[in-house]
Order: sequence, then C-alpha cells, then structure tokens
Amino acid sequence: MIVRSRPTAWQLLYILRGTVLPRVLPQVLGVAGLSCLAVWGPRNLGIHLPPSTAVPMSLLGLALSIFLGFRNNASYDRWWEARKHWGALIIELRSLARETVALLDDGAVPGVPSQGRQEARRLVYRGIAFAYAFAGYLRGHDARENLTHFLSPEEAGRVQASINPPDALLREMANELAALRRTGRLADIPWQTLSERVGALTAVLAACERIRFTPLPFAYTVLLHRTAYLFCLILPFGLAEMLGWLAPVLSAILAYTFFGLDALGDELENPFGQVPNGLPLLAIARTAERGLLEALGEPTPEPLQPQSYVLM
Repeated sequence: MIVRSRPTAWQLLYILRGTVLPRVLPQVLGVAGLSCLAVWGPRNLGIHLPPSTAVPMSLLGLALSIFLGFRNNASYDRWWEARKHWGALIIELRSLARETVALLDDGAVPGVPSQGRQEARRLVYRGIAFAYAFAGYLRGHDARENLTHFLSPEEAGRVQASINPPDALLREMANELAALRRTGRLADIPWQTLSERVGALTAVLAACERIRFTPLPFAYTVLLHRTAYLFCLILPFGLAEMLGWLAPVLSAILAYTFFGLDALGDELENPFGQVPNGLPLLAIARTAERGLLEALGEPTPEPLQPQSYVLM
C-alpha cells in the first residue's frame, strides 16, 4: 500500500513513485509516437488520411470510460471488503488474547510461569502465528520463519504441511480449547466464548479466500483490455488532422488515463497481491503481533515502516 503525504500542486507534475505511470509509460510513449507519425506522415509522405470528426471518437471514449468505471468500482469494492475483513481479524485476535489471558492466566508469581500462564501463552502465540500464516497463504508465500518463532517445531511442521496453514492453526486452537475443557481448566461458558472467537476467525478466513480465489470474469476483463488498446491506437489518427502537433500531447494524456485506470483495476482486483496498491498484510499482521504480545505483558516489536513509500 502506498503511504505518503498528499502531493502538492507542483509535485503532481513530476511525481512518479507510488503512481501507475511507470507501469503504463511504454504504452503511453507508444501512443504518443504513433500520434507523431500520424501527424508527420501526411505532411511529408503525401499520405492522406480519410476525413474524420470528433463524434465517433467521443462516443467510443465515453463508452470505454463507463466500462472502466464499472470495473474499477468492482475492483475497489473487493479491495475495501478485504480491508474490512482484516480489520475484523485484528478485532477478533485482540478479543481472543484478552479473554484467554483473563480466563486462563491465574496470576502466578512474577518470573515463575504457571500452568495457566503457559496455556494462555500457547493460545495467544497461535493467534499471532495465524495472522502471519494467513498473510502467507493469501500471497502464496512460505511463512515458516514466523511459524517457528511462535509455535513448537512439531506444530509448525504440521501446520506448514497442511494445504491450508491458517485453517490448520484454527484446528490446533480448537483442539487445545477442547482439551482444556475436558480437563476442567475451562468451564462450558468460557469454552464457548473462546470457541466463538475461533469461529469468527474461520469466517474471516473464508471471506478472504472467496475474494482471493474468485477473480472478476475473465471475458469482461479481456473486453476492457482490448477496447482500451483499440481506442488508444485509433485515437492518434482521429486527432492528427484536427489538432496537428497538439495531437501527440492529447493522445498521451488520454492514453495515460485509460491505460492507468486499466492497470489500477488490475492491482485492486487482487487486494492481497504484493503490488504497490495492495493491502499491507505483513504490516497488519505486525500490528496484531504487537497487540497480542502486549496482552501477555511481553516486549513488542516495532511496527513495520514503508520502504520507498510502499508498506507491505
């Protein structure tokens, strides 16, 4: 996710980092070059383009802008829904840690870990590991380093070997809670309270899986890509006769707008990807880690900081 202060009016003219311009610059330059050729050719090679008016290009551009608007709205809805689910993840993990410590930690002598303290610590550490495993699962990355830091080697191996590591961690939590209930460490109502937290985490996991593994319809995306390229390739020939050497400038601006919107829609469609405008999953997981470790009274790491204005 791009994290930087709002640019000034002067910075808007040259700022590049954090924008989609570097990604679409080859297409924009290609359209500008084609527009220069469309202006230079008839004047120097005797090539005569058929007479044109602005009406057909205006209609095509209007239709394309409407379609791009629909697609970008759909992509942004996915991005915002994913962010809300990760906000709910923070809520559920903090609540799980607070209730676990309150129900299990029996206030042992400082420096002497009691059974209840160890049980609460194991469950809270699983919550931290869940956040990192969840981020790695959605991004297709290996989260072994974070898992081994908060889980025993045997449990980390079981979780990592699962086809769905975050769901495997939730099963580990449920099994732990069930064992505590069988041994009488948890009564029915506290067990139900903590089990509901695990169920809420399951709901967040399933909702994010729906977003991650259900892309926008492929045919719709291809139609917009083709139409955007077709419009930007025809545009220089429609403007060359009317605007002369101003045509490359206007063509480049319009190409930047349409190609930029198309590229931005691609980035927002998968909000969990490692792209500049994706969600900062690792930073959110670090936020969860800090809150849960504080609930245990343990030292907390520093929050992640943006690198080159990008927070991952």
